[in-house]
Amino acid sequence: MIEKKNLDFEKTVLIGVINQEQNEEKSKEYLDELEFLTYTAGGEVIKRFTQKVDTPNPKTFIGTGKIEEVRQFIDANDIGSVIFDDELTPGQQKNIERILECKILDRTTLILDIFAQRAQTSYARLKLN
Repeated sequence: MIEKKNLDFEKTVLIGVINQEQNEEKSKEYLDELEFLTYTAGGEVIKRFTQKVDTPNPKTFIGTGKIEEVRQFIDANDIGSVIFDDELTPGQQKNIERILECKILDRTTLILDIFAQRAQTSYARLKLN
């Protein structure tokens, strides 16, 4: 008999940008893929945020108004993680964590997390750490 498992997914928010190199359609496509990766890692996407920017903010990647909008949503909805579609610098990640007070990941970190979860051998686990 198949047992029904109660899976607890971490509530997650996705953030992507629209710029000269990445139009709205492409951004949606990338966020669809990121949502699948999030689910694979054990997260449930509650909301997606996008912002049109010419160049990312060097401190927070997205603008101050958008980051405040995200912070309010996180506080109101008990969100555990925020995942950015683009790669963040260590400084950006630290600044964003301080503002949003939750776990911050980028696409690369999320993919590495999935590989670490799936590592079968001790050698494979050692290579990922």
